[in-house]
Amino acid sequence: MSLEFAAIAYRSIRDRILAEDPQIDEQTLADTVEGLTDLHEILTAVIRAALADQDLATGLEGRMAVMQARQDRLQDRAAKRRQIAKDVMIELDLKKLSASDFTASIRPGTPALMVIDQAAVPSIYWEPREPRLNRQELANDLKQGAEIAGVALSNPEPLSVRTK
Repeated sequence: MSLEFAAIAYRSIRDRILAEDPQIDEQTLADTVEGLTDLHEILTAVIRAALADQDLATGLEGRMAVMQARQDRLQDRAAKRRQIAKDVMIELDLKKLSASDFTASIRPGTPALMVIDQAAVPSIYWEPREPRLNRQELANDLKQGAEIAGVALSNPEPLSVRTK
């Protein structure tokens, strides 16, 4: 049964019971309609799937952090190994090393930029950047009761899913 069909059936049965007994209390009405439809089971399955997706995303986030650390270590190790090869080639005055899968050569490099005093750099070399909104501080101030033009807090999300 699809969620859409279950929602229509739920609404239809609820409206019909209310029409027959307008004095029925909310809890009895909810229990009766729940027993007559599959909507609760369908929504339970949807929420469980959302929780499973969130767990997968959280697991991937952790795995990505581990993989990022591994990538950083590999890049660091590669840079150190290149430095060792360069130092030995310079020390031995070996200008070129040819292998079947690469060629390494020692040649004069290009100078890299070194900023010694940022304040002394002329303004024509600075790129203007868009100001960024500090959303966290803004939300905290609004939650503390501050009135700030151009912003407001949204209505809270009505669905809260807690897991044990």
